[in-house]
Amino acid sequence: MTNQVHKNFSDRRQDAADAKKKLLEKFKAAPGPDDPQVAARRAERAAIAEAREERRAERERLALEEKERKEDEAAAAAEAAELAANADRLAREAEEASRIERAVADAAAMKAKRDERYAARKARQR
Repeated sequence: MTNQVHKNFSDRRQDAADAKKKLLEKFKAAPGPDDPQVAARRAERAAIAEAREERRAERERLALEEKERKEDEAAAAAEAAELAANADRLAREAEEASRIERAVADAAAMKAKRDERYAARKARQR
């Protein structure tokens, strides 16, 4: 950029006035709010904003569906884990009951043998 050298104050004042005049002419030449081009641009912006809002609403709907799907999957997984835990608990309880039954049966068999020996010993003593 070149630096314009002004010889005096009145030149600078005249340049400032010319710049203000150009700005005023540019502002006056701008189309008004009732101009068809302005109305078309306003309608275009409104259509863009509406489309943007629709896309945002669609994204929110999809996010909500995804969240619900994940919650359903988590609930199903928790239910499956609970069922598996219950099955394991029932299997352990059945195994424990079987072990107890075997222990009781073994104890009864041992008692029966001991009673037989005792009865045989008593029979020999008579």
